[in-house]
Formats: sequence, structure tokens, C-alpha cells
Amino acid sequence: MSRHLFSVLIVSFLFLVSAPYASAAKQKTLLVYGDSLSAAYGIDIKKGWVTLLQEKMKQTNPGWKVVNASISGETTAGGLSRISVTLEQHQPDLILLELGANDGLRGTSLRIMKKNLKKIIETVQEENIPLALFEMRIPPNYGSIYTQRFTQTFHDLGKTYSIPVVPFFLDGVAGSSDLNQPDGIHPLAKAQPILLENIWPEVRQMIK
Repeated sequence: MSRHLFSVLIVSFLFLVSAPYASAAKQKTLLVYGDSLSAAYGIDIKKGWVTLLQEKMKQTNPGWKVVNASISGETTAGGLSRISVTLEQHQPDLILLELGANDGLRGTSLRIMKKNLKKIIETVQEENIPLALFEMRIPPNYGSIYTQRFTQTFHDLGKTYSIPVVPFFLDGVAGSSDLNQPDGIHPLAKAQPILLENIWPEVRQMIK
């Protein structure tokens, strides 16, 4: 074997070996940081909207992967306590922040909820990571004033930190007995594609 041919074979081998690693290095991470609504509570995780998002991204934006760091029962306080570790672990390029519903259902002080969300957002922005905040709503039985101020909190934060606020992603699903589990809160598997369609326009815009 000539020296030239040997060199060509070596270069070709190194290219084939390194190509998958180069491809993986270029892949970006979208992190979903939420509660049971994003953790597919009560249904097969493979049928949750986050998994459906991952499948859609593979088809439309193969340079991205989706990581689900959502925990059922999570509050803004819990989210705040683990945000730094989560950022370090996953090194995300984009974050979808879906927290606050459990605070509302527990009647948590809106001042405290807002303070926790502010700290989460500031921690993310200190790392120069773009994020979108999900608008959340709660049932009206908590009183009109509390429920209105609750939802307004997310829009106020969006303006303060100049971040997009994803419109209520349970729109068309919340309140429907046909689309929710017996608890009336958590969507069934057949409702998950609707949730994905609700958030997709904002995600598509952010990853451009």
C-alpha cells in the first residue's frame, strides 16, 4: 500500500468517526420546565405534549432536541430551588417555563409566586438563554379578583423582562369533561395534540 493511499484511508476513517460527534455538538436543546401539565401526569409519558413536540421537532427542526425537566406537583418555589442545577445539567438554548398553576390552586400569595418566577427568569437571563413564559389560569371558584390578578401576573412579567408569553395552552381543553381526567384538571392523552398546537406557533417563532 502506498503512503498516499494510506493517508487517504486514515483521513477518511477519522472523518467517519468524528462526523456523528460533530453533528451532535451542533444540536441545540429546548428545555421544558414545568409541572404535571407538562410531565404527562396520569397518562403514558410518550403521549404527552412534550414528547409530541420532540417528535415534531425531529421532523421540522432536526438540529434541536427536547428535554423535559417537568415534575408533577411542582410549584414556583420548587422550580426556583432547582433551576441553577437544571441549567448546569442540560445547558439549554431555549426554555419553555410552565409553572404557577399549583401555586394558584393552593391559594399561594401572588406576591410570592411572582417573586419566585422573577428569580427563575433572572437566573435564566443571566445565562443569556431565551425563554418563553406560559400564561396560566385557574378555576373561577377562587374568586374573580384573585383569578384575574393571577393570570395578569404572567403578562406583567412578560413585559418587565421582555419575554414572550405563550397564550393559555389549555385553551379548548380546560373545562371539557371529554378531554380531561376525572380530576377535571389534567388533560387526557387525546387532548395532548391540542396542547401542542396551542404552543407550536410560539415555539416555531422562537427557534427561527
